[in-house]
Amino acid sequence: MFIKLTDAAKFFVEEPHQIDALEWLQSQLTPEVLETFSVKYRNKPKPSPETANTWDGVLAAAKQAGAKWPECVAAQWALESGWGKHTSGVNNYFGLKGSGSNVSTQEFINGQWVTIKAGFIDFPDLQTCVCYLVDRWYKDFGSFKGVNRATSRNECARLLVKEGYATDPDYATKLIQIMDRQLQDIGEKEDPNPHNNNFNPWSPFTYKITPNITYGELTLNQEARRFTKQYQCDTAKELCLFLEKVRKQFGNKPLIITSASRPEPINQSVGGAKNSEHTYNTPSKGAIDFCVDGVSVYTVQDWCDKNWPYSLGYGAPKGFTHIGIREGRPRLRWDY
Repeated sequence: MFIKLTDAAKFFVEEPHQIDALEWLQSQLTPEVLETFSVKYRNKPKPSPETANTWDGVLAAAKQAGAKWPECVAAQWALESGWGKHTSGVNNYFGLKGSGSNVSTQEFINGQWVTIKAGFIDFPDLQTCVCYLVDRWYKDFGSFKGVNRATSRNECARLLVKEGYATDPDYATKLIQIMDRQLQDIGEKEDPNPHNNNFNPWSPFTYKITPNITYGELTLNQEARRFTKQYQCDTAKELCLFLEKVRKQFGNKPLIITSASRPEPINQSVGGAKNSEHTYNTPSKGAIDFCVDGVSVYTVQDWCDKNWPYSLGYGAPKGFTHIGIREGRPRLRWDY
């Protein structure tokens, strides 16, 4: 019958037979083993520092927890929590479902975004939340083969979708874009040659699509509004090129963009029309609402009406002009 050494230590009361047993065990061990034991027994490890609610903090916590691709964990934190600003359950920065807080959430079901109620796990701290994620999704867990098996961080992101972590069909793309920007440090730099046709979904928000219009103006500098497909960027650039003509027509006065990219569920949350051009959700579909600083909205709207061949919404009574494109590129006009 075996006995665990921890149990032997727990019930040690200096009985003669206990002392005899421990002395015998010591005589069987090599000096090297006894030395290692003494170091481990006497040196209490320092507690792990509290995980900082930052990219670097989550990255470090994910490494410590055993994630092969900790940058993917950090990208999930950024996407799921809005860079640490929002949680689902208590200290739940990854939208991990289970018993805990019951809140509303957006899920992509049967080809559309719907709002449902779901339970989200409550955690004592961010470190515990990271460990839970890594233990159950990155490492092998039960019969599940973890995404640590990925051969690259991009494959790791795609495996998370394949294994059912998220219902958003663009989830992997969004994670990859976040990792690209963070790891290449391109988000803080402006493209030295803004007219080199390199505009793509992961361009920094400072990127100048045309000489006077930046990517950030179309997205309100919000990650959730970032384009995810190249055809969206191409459509946006076509719209921006026309806006440059508008700007020149009215003395190069600044343009004020009030609305452009509104992917679902953002479009629905702001009261946008179903299947709005602002969703950019199919090729050759997109829209920008704008005005020209110091120029009558009606004057701008009238000029665009004569010169823009596709969709135009008469938004002047509300302070803007809407120019857009949709499939088939029909000439359309409507009032708001």
